[in-house]
Amino acid sequence: MRVFLRLLVLSAILLTAAGCASSVRTVERTAADTVTDLSGRWNDTDARLTAEAMIQDLLSRPWLNRFLRSDGRVPVVVVGEVRNLSAEHIDTNPFISDMERELINSGDVRFVAGDAIRNAIRSERLDQQTQASEETIARLGEEIGADFMLVGRIGSIEDAVQGKKAVVYKITLELISIETNEKVWIGDKEIKKIIEQRNTIW
Repeated sequence: MRVFLRLLVLSAILLTAAGCASSVRTVERTAADTVTDLSGRWNDTDARLTAEAMIQDLLSRPWLNRFLRSDGRVPVVVVGEVRNLSAEHIDTNPFISDMERELINSGDVRFVAGDAIRNAIRSERLDQQTQASEETIARLGEEIGADFMLVGRIGSIEDAVQGKKAVVYKITLELISIETNEKVWIGDKEIKKIIEQRNTIW
């Protein structure tokens, strides 16, 4: 009986130790631009690398030189909606921010704020008309109009069998003339990921 009790106590101790060991969490600090892919889903690395590649392609196409020759100035661009048509939840805001950064830092185009930010700024400008001193008032009717709007969509195709899944993300961007609705550039990029997890049926 004593041997049984000792074994019971020893088993309880071992189970407790194993439970504590399995709950230990480690955190490793890494550079923000390090490529990480833990879940296989769309992530910040996908957004950053896609934005860099697609904006570089956008700025290397003929539409830009045509505009420079015809208008004698750099074009003004605004980023519109990027729709998520994929099978998973994707926050497109980081992707939009990455594209905005690439456009602004290129120096090849001028860039204006999107719809939501413009509305907030307009509200502040209207408030200044009655609340700010005359020498510091932001004048009405001085906004810079955009020549082109960049819009896009993110789609995905999945194929899975016996613990192995392939996901293809297809990102499409279009640059559209605001005055004429002409599409002056269309760009596509695909990201393919193979996710394997043993003992899992997708």
